[in-house]
Amino acid sequence: MMTKEADTIPKKEAPSLDQWLKEAKTHPDSHKVGMYLTHNGTVRETPRSMVREGVDDGSRVKGMFFSYDEEKVEAAIQKTTEREGIFYVKVWLNEGELALGDDIMYVLIGGDIRPHVIDALQSLVGTIKTECVVEKEKKYEQV
Repeated sequence: MMTKEADTIPKKEAPSLDQWLKEAKTHPDSHKVGMYLTHNGTVRETPRSMVREGVDDGSRVKGMFFSYDEEKVEAAIQKTTEREGIFYVKVWLNEGELALGDDIMYVLIGGDIRPHVIDALQSLVGTIKTECVVEKEKKYEQV
């Protein structure tokens, strides 16, 4: 499935991390997992250009349009499950017009030891953010 126009898609209801963890702990490989690590990305007021590049043009984010390429996300998940010590990966991505504080994504990774899980989470979230999604910030100017 290709990327959809984010401004024509209604946002989704966020999943329950408690439920995700319950499900993960019943997975056939759960006996190999020594830790689970989650990521919850949300819409923030500070523009990406300021956070990532240090460029402060005085604007602030009031929301965003968000969409993703499902096939690219699935490929990134598959690649993550092939990493050493990783036994569980689950991803949820929102869609549509999002407001400040809305959830953008949830990622849950289960693995054997902390270094494997942390590296896998950083790699997967980085891949999703740089290769799989379209984020169009809605800004307003600071006065």
